[in-house]
Amino acid sequence: MIASGLLLLPDFLLIALGAGLKRVRMFDPPFWRGLERLVYFILFPALLFRALATSTMPLGDASRLVLVGLLFTGAGMALSALARPLLNVAHPTFAACFQCAFRFNTYIALAAASRLAGPQGVAAISLLIGVLVPVVNIAAVAMLAQRRGRGVWLAVARNPLVIACAAGLAWNALGWRLPAFLATVLELLAGAALPLGLIAAGAGLEFVRGTLPLRAIAWWNAIKLAALPAIALGLALLAGLSPMERQVAVLLAAVPTAPSAYILAMQMNGVGAPVALLISSGTLLAIATLPLWLSLVS
Repeated sequence: MIASGLLLLPDFLLIALGAGLKRVRMFDPPFWRGLERLVYFILFPALLFRALATSTMPLGDASRLVLVGLLFTGAGMALSALARPLLNVAHPTFAACFQCAFRFNTYIALAAASRLAGPQGVAAISLLIGVLVPVVNIAAVAMLAQRRGRGVWLAVARNPLVIACAAGLAWNALGWRLPAFLATVLELLAGAALPLGLIAAGAGLEFVRGTLPLRAIAWWNAIKLAALPAIALGLALLAGLSPMERQVAVLLAAVPTAPSAYILAMQMNGVGAPVALLISSGTLLAIATLPLWLSLVS
């Protein structure tokens, strides 16, 4: 566990840097909103496209990894749905928080995969992200759309991460080589994606007391940080995944909830504070839980 913790220490320090810069007000709110948009719409799509387009991993042989990802994500949805009858949470709050049990922080996942398994790990987790991003977005939007919202499929189709992954997979399948100038540009953009993404994730941490009962905070964090990686590990062993694929599956299951969950909740039903609390508390708890899970599969 110590080795895994030290491996991820630079990533968590960048998150802490982002949180610190936001609190000391070195930059104004428009700066942080612009940084989030730059990372989400430009840098991360470039990283995902490059990883998949240039991957030498036989993507057709990754069906078991994809199946494991779909199964543990479905398990997270089922466990999250139990919060409504068990915890007696008001429906608007439940609809907003439902996504926090199965959505994943892409920034942390990609950074950790790069440190753990290099380009092969990035390619494998990019493939898994490409499959699961539409699934988790559809589930989250569908739950929120019970109150308001239209065009679920159009919103997913416009997601820049979905577009980048689909384009990268298609490029790889066609066997095309990236032109030298384009490969250089994508390499530079991808190199900026992870550090800036982690800093942006840290800047987005928020703690607002009284927005969610303690039992609900414990329930959703326990699913995301304990139950989901345990299920992913069990499924990975049953499926006979390679050591690298096991690491990728458990990693994606064990990272905290995506910051974009807060944006989606605010856009669709206006109940964002409980989601921000779950994202922030889960990110802090993951400093301890993520290295633990990675030590179990290393």
